[in-house]
Amino acid sequence: MAEPMLEIRPADLQGDAAYKLLCGIVVPRPIAWISTRSAAGISNLAPFSCFTFVSHTPPMLGVSIGRRPGSFKDTARNIHETQEFVVHIGDETLLEPLHRSGGEFPPEVSEAEQLGLELAPSKLVVPLRVTRAPVAMECRLHKVVDFGNNQFFVGEIHLFHIREDLAVGNKVDSGRLRPLARLGGPNYSTLGEIIGMTPQAAQSQAAQPGPRKGVVSRG
Repeated sequence: MAEPMLEIRPADLQGDAAYKLLCGIVVPRPIAWISTRSAAGISNLAPFSCFTFVSHTPPMLGVSIGRRPGSFKDTARNIHETQEFVVHIGDETLLEPLHRSGGEFPPEVSEAEQLGLELAPSKLVVPLRVTRAPVAMECRLHKVVDFGNNQFFVGEIHLFHIREDLAVGNKVDSGRLRPLARLGGPNYSTLGEIIGMTPQAAQSQAAQPGPRKGVVSRG
């Protein structure tokens, strides 16, 4: 017998109720830890979990950033002004500063400086990168799309920085990366158990009749 289900109409929700629902349902979410630089030269660092990649050729990332009443968040304003940003992937060792960087800081204050995080120059963009982050991606703005009270920023990656021990050929070992993910509320998760499956292409090949790679057919 099916479990009883709640039925909730978004039109009946008030305030940030829909936001809280979605944050608890769409989990776990990868976290884009974004550094930007203001037109005045102040470095900004903040985490965003409405984040994914949107293209691999060319490589592009997408992140949704909500508006404050009457203004942009510092990250959004800086990207609009400079057209550049750096997306980091934080690992388990960076949970405390990553979480704290999401607090309310005045625009003239550098979160990285306040949290004691060392920054290094990027190679192709102006915003600095967090040296302790195992992955950093230098991006230039490609497009901004409005969705309700949010803006979806798409950036093209122009340079990857990947810690050497994570790279296997052109692949990243997620188990070694140990990235942080966001849940609802001030809660985070780690990868936990990794479950490996047979690639779909291999399964399809195995299911087809006739000779397979490595098998000699004798007629």
